[in-house]
Amino acid sequence: MSSQPTSSTTEPKSSEPPVAVEPEFKYYRAPQSIAAPRELPDSYFTPTYADLKAAQASLTARTQALTNAPLRTQAMRDAEDKVKRARWPHTAVRVKFSDRSQLEKTFQSTDKIRSVYAFVRGSLREDVRPIKFVLYQTPPKREFKVSDPDVRNLSLAELQLAPSSVLLLRFEDDALNHVDVPAPLDPSILAQVEDLPIPPDFDSELPSETSSVKNSTAASSSAPSTSGKSEIKVPKWLKMGSKK
Repeated sequence: MSSQPTSSTTEPKSSEPPVAVEPEFKYYRAPQSIAAPRELPDSYFTPTYADLKAAQASLTARTQALTNAPLRTQAMRDAEDKVKRARWPHTAVRVKFSDRSQLEKTFQSTDKIRSVYAFVRGSLREDVRPIKFVLYQTPPKREFKVSDPDVRNLSLAELQLAPSSVLLLRFEDDALNHVDVPAPLDPSILAQVEDLPIPPDFDSELPSETSSVKNSTAASSSAPSTSGKSEIKVPKWLKMGSKK
C-alpha cells in the first residue's frame, strides 16, 4: 500500500521583537547617602513676579472653595469626582518602610485602600504576614485603616491619593519599626531592588528665570515714556509750601 504524504502546517514566526512587560511593582533601596545642603544665594528667597502671581491665584482659589463649599450639591461633588477619575485613572502608591526603602505599585484610582493593604501583605515574608500594620501619612498624621468606615468605603481618588502618594508603614510589633531593621519583604521582591530615581533639579532653572524677570522689569522701568515728556511732576503741597 502506498502511504499518503501527510502535510504539516507550521505557524509563521513573527519577526517583531517580544513586547517588554512592565513589572507589577518596583522596589527601591534606601538612599545610600544624603547630599549636603548647598548654600543658596539671597536672590533664591526673593519671590519673582511669577511666584507672587501663582501664590495670589492659589489663595484666591482656596478662598472661593471655602466660600462656595456649603453651596455645593451632591451632584456637583459627583461631577467633580468624575472629572478627577477621568484625569487620573491610575494612582501610583509608594509604601515606605522604616529602613527608608520603598515598595511601589500602580492601582486603579477606583480601587479601595484594602487593595493596597492586600498588595503589601502579600509582599511580606511568610512569618511577618500575620502581623498587623497600618498605613498613614504625615504631617499632619492621617491613618488609613480598613476598619475605619470613613476610609474603607472610599476610592483612592476620593481619599486624595491620586495621582501619586507616599504612605508610611508601621507594624503592630514595634521591633520591626526601627531604622536598622531591613524591610521584612519576600526574598523574591528583595532580589528585584533598584536605586531610587533621582528627582529632577528644578532649581537649576531658577537663576535664568529670575534674571529674565529682573531684566524685563529693568527694561520696562528704563524705557522712555510714551508721552515723550521727561518733566517730573511736583506735588501740589510742595508747590504751596515753597511760596513764601
